[in-house]
Amino acid sequence: MSRARLPMDWEVARLRVLFAAMLVAFGVIEAALWRIQVARGPAYRRDLARQSVRRVRIPGPRGRIFDARGRPLAENRPAFGLALYLEELRPRTRRATLTGEVARVIEELSAVLGLPPQTTPADLRVHIQKRLPLPFVVWRNLPDTAVARWAEMGSRLPGVDLYPEPVRAYPEGTAACHVLGYVRRAEIDVDAEEPFHYHLSEMAGAAGVEKVYDHLLRGRAGGRLVRVDAAGYRYDDLGGTEPRPGHDLRLAIDLDLQRAAEDALGEHAGALVALDPASGAVLAMASRPGFDPNAFVPSIPADEWSRLAQDPATPLLNRAAAGAYAPGSTFKPIVALAAWQAGRAQAETTHTCPGHFTIGGARFRCWDTLGHGPVDMPHAIRYSCNVYFFHIGLATGPDLIAAAARAAGLGRRTGIDLDHEAAGLVPDPAWKRRAWRDAWRDGDTCNLSIGQGPISATPLQMAVLAAAIANGGRRVTPHLLTAVRAPGEDDFAPHPAPAPEPIGWPAAALRCLAAGMRDVVMADDGTGRRMRVAGFELAGKTGTAEYGRKEEGRKRGWMIAFGPVERPRLAVAMVVEDAVSGGTTVAPRLQRFFAAALGIPTPPRRNS
Repeated sequence: MSRARLPMDWEVARLRVLFAAMLVAFGVIEAALWRIQVARGPAYRRDLARQSVRRVRIPGPRGRIFDARGRPLAENRPAFGLALYLEELRPRTRRATLTGEVARVIEELSAVLGLPPQTTPADLRVHIQKRLPLPFVVWRNLPDTAVARWAEMGSRLPGVDLYPEPVRAYPEGTAACHVLGYVRRAEIDVDAEEPFHYHLSEMAGAAGVEKVYDHLLRGRAGGRLVRVDAAGYRYDDLGGTEPRPGHDLRLAIDLDLQRAAEDALGEHAGALVALDPASGAVLAMASRPGFDPNAFVPSIPADEWSRLAQDPATPLLNRAAAGAYAPGSTFKPIVALAAWQAGRAQAETTHTCPGHFTIGGARFRCWDTLGHGPVDMPHAIRYSCNVYFFHIGLATGPDLIAAAARAAGLGRRTGIDLDHEAAGLVPDPAWKRRAWRDAWRDGDTCNLSIGQGPISATPLQMAVLAAAIANGGRRVTPHLLTAVRAPGEDDFAPHPAPAPEPIGWPAAALRCLAAGMRDVVMADDGTGRRMRVAGFELAGKTGTAEYGRKEEGRKRGWMIAFGPVERPRLAVAMVVEDAVSGGTTVAPRLQRFFAAALGIPTPPRRNS
């Protein structure tokens, strides 16, 4: 009997073990569920919230740029686009598709506005894949007529609304375009300390002051938090931090002088730079031809960029700071200073000009082929006598002339707060051996003495030279920025300017130069007499530099000037491409500029 009960006892024990195992398993499951739902529930909810929240970077408004008198040169204006909010256009039926619904709405909007869409189906696909929670902007920078049509006829369409955004504006159009530069769409900083899922478009400086001071002009970005659903559509806005605007800048540029400089150039290719001779502040900087920086906002069309970039007239080139030209006779004051410092010439040093100068079998001409006769240094400057400068140049030597030129700031960048400044070139025997593998000859010295040959300088460098002669021998660093206003501040804070550096020129030499340059303009037989402005004493030096093939006879006209002579307020350099001469082509244009700058009615333009 005991044997009969044994199997039954075994079955009962096995059932008990099974029941106990089930209790243990249920306990484990219950503990796991408690851990997931209770103990770690808040952490999972936080993770879920993080996964369904997207950070949107909102750029700060760009700072404004003003002229010396507080007139806006670059600012921000509100512009309106039309955007589709895709979460409101989600298909309601299985047969409908989001792309199809968006295409239908865009077609209807296009008819209302009378404008073709600015986006393509490919743009929509990229937006859905990468920026679904954000509005899909179909039109940007709508004209006022299109905004009015939308308000009247299309504002009832679901999922569509006006999309305001600031755009860069240059109220003076082409004025000071090379100084201001232009902006482009900023690249996304993927290494930023604060990562964002989406970036709204932001402008970055691409040229000129916009580029050099981009770090001040750009605002501090803010951010918004948006919650998205499982499909990626936005369904809630969680707030965020407001962006902060950039700094406002005030430049030394005086808009009235800038307009006068551009008017003096007219349609001629060339450049004009006007400095404060005491401080080096850039009061005007004009370059022709130019461009309208508004064409780059919000982005320049590819065909328009190609047209500008490939234009043989190079309208994007800032000839004032990046155009390097042979300076011609405007270089002669440097030769005079070098000869004076070397003890090879002074004011009374006289040489006879028969109209030509012969070295070996080579004959170098004076521009006046009849000759100037006996001339001293002030008269040699007044008449721009080549033969005189051949004599003192050979007596001084190329190394000392080159050293004097470099001391005045030639052959190196001036340090102006602009991009793409050219250094120019001051040749000497060492340079010729290195660059041309050839020896320096006396003919090279003759060419250098009248600013011809491989020597090159920018109008900005020559304006620095004019300022140094005007201010008593101090080399200034030209600069544009004079003051900065931080966000939220009412007043501008001065921006420090580099101090002028003494060059070490003899005072007697500077007086001699100033007297000769005064006679260039004020004497009836001076080469720059066409620059004369009634009621003011001005000083200048003309120059004409040949370029290209000899038989073509192409010339660039130059002039450096300062005035009024007793208390100079302006130091100027001007170059005109394809000129007759400095005295014929440039002097009348500088007359227009000085007349406007000194408050004299502008004389009629001369076609020379």
